[in-house]
Amino acid sequence: MKHTLFTLVLAFLCTGLLGAQERKIPVDTMVVTSHEVNIKGNSVKYNAATGTLPVWDEDGKPIATLFHTYYYRTDVKDRTERPLIISFNGGPGSGSVWMHIAYTGPKVLKIDEEGYPIQPYGIKDNPHSILDVADIVFVNPVNTGYSRMIADKEGKYPDREKFFGIRPDIKYLAEWINTFVTRNNRWRSPKYIIGESYGGTRVAGLALELQNSQWMYLNGVIMVSPADYTVLRRGGPVAEAMNLPYYTAAAWHHKALPSELQQKDLLDILPESEEFTINTLIPALAKGGFISQGEKEAVAEKMSYYSGISKEVILQQHLSVPNRFFWKELLRDKGYTIGRLDSRYLGIDRKETGDGPDYSAELTSWLHSFTPAINYYTQEVLKFRTDVKYNMFGPVRPWNNDDDNTREDLRQAMAQNPYLNVLFQSGYYDGATTYFNAKYTMWQLDPSGKMKERLSFEGYRSGHMMYLRNEDLEKANDDLRAFIEKTKTEGEPAKY
Repeated sequence: MKHTLFTLVLAFLCTGLLGAQERKIPVDTMVVTSHEVNIKGNSVKYNAATGTLPVWDEDGKPIATLFHTYYYRTDVKDRTERPLIISFNGGPGSGSVWMHIAYTGPKVLKIDEEGYPIQPYGIKDNPHSILDVADIVFVNPVNTGYSRMIADKEGKYPDREKFFGIRPDIKYLAEWINTFVTRNNRWRSPKYIIGESYGGTRVAGLALELQNSQWMYLNGVIMVSPADYTVLRRGGPVAEAMNLPYYTAAAWHHKALPSELQQKDLLDILPESEEFTINTLIPALAKGGFISQGEKEAVAEKMSYYSGISKEVILQQHLSVPNRFFWKELLRDKGYTIGRLDSRYLGIDRKETGDGPDYSAELTSWLHSFTPAINYYTQEVLKFRTDVKYNMFGPVRPWNNDDDNTREDLRQAMAQNPYLNVLFQSGYYDGATTYFNAKYTMWQLDPSGKMKERLSFEGYRSGHMMYLRNEDLEKANDDLRAFIEKTKTEGEPAKY
């Protein structure tokens, strides 16, 4: 009886103690693990430093902490010539999980050759990782991954406006990068920033912010499936027309184009669609309701030819076919929708009628494989343990979109820094931030044309996360290697 009473009291006390604990992330902590991976046929030994690093306010007090993973080779004695890649995903509100365990890092998802999830979930070595030529840090902005705001001594959290907007995001992340680079003694290293989707907006702004506020100059900016809201939010004839080459690509993949086009290779037909878009469709849309019926009919006929959807529905849309409608319409007669971020994926809606899909077929597929993998990998392989939830997508809204001038920021950064080069990478089947929008952003970046030799574009036969397809995973990483090699300065002075 005494033993039973003692056991009950002990259980009660333990329960009380556990209940009194707070589930919160440490402000400043690090776990280092050692690993080895085979890349390009060579063994690469590296450490993974996983943990949190504070964001400081003006008084030097922590107001947030950013969860990150820093991979660095352990057989490099002098890091002054060793490139550092600082990696962000987008959203806004997305964790760094996507590129971390599917693109440039030493581990990638266990998925099939085309990127579809398979069980058991998990990770495997990435034989294409750029860790052989550069160290990489994957950064989770506030409220993504395990990154969180920090309360003061009175329990009050900082104003959300310090983090959640185009300009605040750029400002605090530049400050955090300064802290990271200083702590890890990387000031002399060549530096690159890579951003996917909204991360394109982020890194475009960071390029100038790092120069102007942190006096940190970059060798390269890499835009992966970038979101250029200068086009996307403004609308008008250009924004409406720029989707057509993507429609051509998606229709070609699903064998929905006329046989004359379908029998050609994708890269042979895209230039045709691009030329029609620039020289015919944009001017036609610019005429609005004052376009002649004859011209309207002719343009709709050609749009149907390049998109795989009927002339009749294009005329019903007055030549301006929204993406959402295309995702629903292309395979409507077959009973399927196509994915938004990767139009190779198929979905099934409740009804075949309607103007858009019920859900994003590709995103549910990706969350299938990414979510269990990143939780397993972080806690069991990288040994960073916490009860805090890993936010694949975190609460960051409302998001302040004021002062979106990041395209001009990037132009200024390039003009001020002769070392700075920019690489665009896009998947042809991405229907959210289309490859042709990325090309257009590149063309519009420098109206003078004096810096176009420092701008380059690479396309891939996949979607928004083009690296999920194994063939493109290899090619995209090789393109990054070539970009890093191209942007080595080797003692060349930074001058015009």
